[in-house]
Amino acid sequence: MKRSLDILVLSDIHLGTYGSRAKELLLYLESVSPKILILNGDIVDIWQFKKSYFPQEHLKVIKKIIDMSSTGTEVHYITGNHDEMLRKFTDLKLGNIKLSNKLLLSLNNQKVWVFHGDVFDASIHHSKWLAKLGGWGYDKLIQLNNIINFCLDKLGKEKYSLSKKIKNSVKKAVKYISDFEHTATELAIENNYDFVICGHIHQPQIKEVITRKGTCTYMNSGDWIENLSSLEYKNGEWQLFYFEEHKEQILKNKIIDTPLFSLEDLKKIVISS
Repeated sequence: MKRSLDILVLSDIHLGTYGSRAKELLLYLESVSPKILILNGDIVDIWQFKKSYFPQEHLKVIKKIIDMSSTGTEVHYITGNHDEMLRKFTDLKLGNIKLSNKLLLSLNNQKVWVFHGDVFDASIHHSKWLAKLGGWGYDKLIQLNNIINFCLDKLGKEKYSLSKKIKNSVKKAVKYISDFEHTATELAIENNYDFVICGHIHQPQIKEVITRKGTCTYMNSGDWIENLSSLEYKNGEWQLFYFEEHKEQILKNKIIDTPLFSLEDLKKIVISS
């Protein structure tokens, strides 16, 4: 039986890259029924898109989202830096799917500000080639990590995350994450938002921030490359969901796989919407 949710927030899925965990995401999407689905940027990685690599699992995730929208789920696609090409179509609406750069919500008389977060990243705006090179390098690191983890799994040993190790050990990376969170909450407090929801840095988080100017809850939905995480809202409460912690239960309750379809099928679906 599917779990009912008021709001589901996903970000940084990076469909079209080797690191994207589309298969696991599809299983997760099959297990939930949200009233509102917020796709908070970097859903399809247009920066690294290759015609030679877009597996059926990735296509099935897109079809699943379209199917959810056609059966009543309100879908908001918020653009990020890896899918920034879509920003020229801001405010476009296809059926129950709306494209935008940010989303403002009112929940229980509290204001919620949702945006991807790349606006805070100076490297994207001033050295885009460097940011794209970093994205390419990250994808290669994930490929290497997948090989290492495959071997560790065969040996019966615990999996290891190279990128998390690097992020946690490099002072500049730790500082960047801290500065990102600080900037997001500072702006949210200045604009009288009670909650601010971001993606971009692939670091799942829920924390209350208190300053002299006010209070705000900062949230980040994480990613579907390493953390396999999301934000879920139900009965007035937000919580982080980690796929690996609920994997066995999801597999046990698995209903149906989304049927295979091609890029041509996707074009037909979009046109008919």
